[in-house]
Formats: sequence, C-alpha cells, structure tokens
Amino acid sequence: MAAVTRVNGPLVEVDRLGGAAMYDLVRIGGLPGEIVALRGERATVQMYEYTGGLRPGLEVEATGAPLSAPLGPHLLGGVFDGLLRPLDRAPAWLDPRSRPGAGPGAWRFTPLVAAGRPVAPGTPVGSVAAAGRVPYLVLAPGGVVGDVRPEGEYPATATVATVGGTAVTMTRRWPVRRALPCRERLAEPVPLVTGQRVLDLLLPVRRGGAAAVPGGFGTGKTVLLQQIARWCDADVVVYVGCGERGNELADVLAGLAGITDPRTGGRLADRTVVVANTSNMPMMAREASVYTGMTVAEHFRDMGYDVVLIADSTSRWAEARREFAARAGEPPAEEGHPADLASAIAAFYERAGRVTTLGGRTGSVTVLGAVSPPGGDLTEPVTAHTERFVRTLWTLDRDLAYARHYPAVSVEASFSRDGGALSAWHDREGRPGWAAAGARVAALLAEAGRLAGTAELVGASALPDRERVVLLGGRLLREGLLRQSALSPADAYCSPGRTLALAGTVLAAIDDCLALAATGVPAEDIESRDFTAVLRAKETG
Repeated sequence: MAAVTRVNGPLVEVDRLGGAAMYDLVRIGGLPGEIVALRGERATVQMYEYTGGLRPGLEVEATGAPLSAPLGPHLLGGVFDGLLRPLDRAPAWLDPRSRPGAGPGAWRFTPLVAAGRPVAPGTPVGSVAAAGRVPYLVLAPGGVVGDVRPEGEYPATATVATVGGTAVTMTRRWPVRRALPCRERLAEPVPLVTGQRVLDLLLPVRRGGAAAVPGGFGTGKTVLLQQIARWCDADVVVYVGCGERGNELADVLAGLAGITDPRTGGRLADRTVVVANTSNMPMMAREASVYTGMTVAEHFRDMGYDVVLIADSTSRWAEARREFAARAGEPPAEEGHPADLASAIAAFYERAGRVTTLGGRTGSVTVLGAVSPPGGDLTEPVTAHTERFVRTLWTLDRDLAYARHYPAVSVEASFSRDGGALSAWHDREGRPGWAAAGARVAALLAEAGRLAGTAELVGASALPDRERVVLLGGRLLREGLLRQSALSPADAYCSPGRTLALAGTVLAAIDDCLALAATGVPAEDIESRDFTAVLRAKETG
C-alpha cells in the first residue's frame, strides 16, 4: 500500500506507488495533490491544500488521471478556486465562515438535434437555459445520435444524449495542462476592440492574440484590465486572480457584480468566470490556476465564442513555480527561477489563438497577462521572457500614472506586431484613413518625445518655432486623444469610428498650428490659442 514517507511544506514524498504516471492526481488524507517526480515506485507529490496534519504513514489514493477541471453550465457568473472548485457565488466567499458551494444542481436542457442524425465532433446537441448571458451549448463527440432527452430539467451529470455509443452530459472534465483540440488555427487578423483609444489606434491586439501589461505597483494594471473586460467586444471573460491580495480581489468581484454589461444590459458578472487564488491560498493551487482558467476559456471557445482571458498576474504564478522549484531542489537559474521559466511562459501564451473548432464554428481565446515586476524593474526575467512570446506589449508608465493620465500606457515603450495588418483591416471595414491616422499620431508622438529631452536641457523657448509646435502637438494628442477617463459615462468607452473622428480633429488642429508656424507666426502666439474645443471633443462626442 502506498504511504507517505516525508512531508516538506507542499511537497510530499510517497513510497510504493506503483503504476502511477507523471502529473497524475492523488489524494492524501482527502487532500488533492499532483505527481511531479517519479523514481521507480517513489513519487514526489505537490499538494494543492495546506499540509498541516499530514504525517508519514498516511495512505495514498491514486486516481490514475491527471488534474482535470469540471466544465459545465455552472461556470458563467461563478467564482472558483484554482482547481475550479466552486466558492460562494458572491464576493462574500472571502468571509472565513463561508464554505465552497455544493456545485451545480439541475439545469433546463433543450435538444438541438434529432435521434438518428449523424453529427461531427463538437456539434451542439443541446443548449442549457439560465446558464449566463450567452447560450451554453452541450457539445458531443462525432457519430450517430442514438438518443436525446426531451426538453426538461436534469442534473448536470445526467446523460442527456447518446452519440456514437458515448453518453453525453451537460458537464465534462478535461486535463488542465492539455489544450483542447481544434480543427485549424486561423491566420487572418481580426482586431479585439477594447474601447480604449490608445490601444485600438496605436497598439491593437488581435482576436486570438496575446498581450502583456507590465507595470509597477500603482500604475493602473487592474483598472485597465477591468475596463477592457467591461468594454471589449468579447463574448465571455475569464478573470484569473493569481496571487493578488484578498482585498484587491474582493474589490474586483464587487465591481463585476455592480457593473451593468453594456452588451446585454444585465450584470457583467453573468458572462464572466472568476478563478480566484489570493496570495494567502496554497502556492501550488496558484500555479495551477492559470491552466484552469485557460481550459475554461478554450471550453467556451469551442462553442464558437470570442473569449478574453485576463491573468492578473503572471508574475505571482512565476513566483509560485520558483518556490516549488526551490523546495524540490531544482538548480536555480535567473534570479532563482527554474530553468524552464521561458518554456513555461511560452507554452501558456501559445494556447491563445483564433481557430476553427471541431464543430466548424469560429472562436478565439485572447490572453491579456498582467506582469508585476518587483520594484518596477522591466528587465527582470518574467517581464523579459514575456516580451519575447507576446505580439502586443502595453507598458504602463509610473510618471504618467502619477500625473493622473489614464490609461498610463507608454507608447514609446510598447509595441504591437499586428498594428499594420489590423489597421488595414479597419480600412477595409469602412473606416478609410485609420492606418494613416495611426501612423501620423505615432510619428508626431515619437518626434515630440525626442524633442522633449532636448527641451529639458535647453528649455522649450530655445527651440525653433516648428519644434515648439511639435511639442504642443504631442501635448494635444496626449490630452485630447490618448487620455481617457474610466469614470466618465461619455468617455469610458470609445468606438472605432469615434476614435478615428477624434484623431482627425486633433490632427487637423495640429496641422493648422504647423501651417501657421511655417508662415512665420511666432510659437508664443500659437501656444496661447484656446484649444478647449479640441480637448473637450472627447467628452461631447
């Protein structure tokens, strides 16, 4: 009989564990753990719960299966821990008196196919009512439909159809570290509209792409990601709170519950899945939480939805991996992180994508990962490796944040490798001039940034008139276009058409100023002009 031989924090050594495989789930004293090392019949297990009370000699139960997430209609609107076990479906789950919920009960099933019909893998055989603000589809394997239950309420684990001899239920389990399959990945770029002008115009992200948001403490990462979750044109949002403080995550949950969804008119929380692992929760559950969230996102992607996965933050996930590696005796690499840090980050972001599903629909998973570098050091390993594997980087600037410039995105320190292709998409979709406007704004900001350094040394008054007007143009762009109030009903969200119109208004004012400077009008006279109408255009629409 397999038994515990040693307990070292979250690591437990087990002897006489025959027939086990790497990453199999085991239970010790009723607590779940995952096999992370095998030497003959001796295994090292990482536990997903507090190990106080575990002792040598305890029996070990092998499940013979990897860590898997239960995927079902109970997900939308729910709050779960890193292993996708339901917590209370309200922010009150942080109350120490609360207990995990009993899980999903009965759901109303409506069949979508008839018996005797052959279906392809991933075809929906039914839908589930009251499972959130988007229809929840029950997907089936390929084969001939043998039997389908009539419309009615059934337990989540009850068989609602038989396809190709396989029983189909409203819930299924899937190993979290293995990507759900798809038919093919789509290369055609389509933008994810965030409603934030600086992102959509200058630093766009594609549906199925990956973006990183590095920034020090207080630069507004969480606020920016919450605004994107509220206003972006995704169907489902998966929010993974990985290692954040409990009070911050409680604020996020309260905000989701109180925000009206602009797409559906209901609560934003009703099309959101929250995976919550605060900093005081078990370390290895935090490490598993990002994979759990990704599996949930892929599950809804397979229904044909566009999903945004927000991981806040991947730095805390990397810290959990570093702590585990130190306990396991692995040789440290950069700043104590394990040597496989880069490959782990790459594997996580690689699961993003816009795909044709097995059932022939189009869905996507867009990953937005917050990075919290210690001390704001953007050269530390997690930030540096993340920059290599994402196609979009939104770097938050501390000086902009302290100047109350929201979003505090530094255009100079950020990039989008899909900017050109997505600008061309806007031009084709009836917004001619989008690419030209974005290029002109970026060029003016870059020139103003270069001149700002010179102005700090010699003073702005020592510059030629044209250069002073360029500096003025940079200020107008930042204040009149890129700055956006998250608290203003008129300015919290900006459609692409309105973004293009605002860019045109500000650029026209700058062109007028440059034309005046070219005719000899002194820069002092141009700077003294009243630009209130330009700066307030974003508030009046």
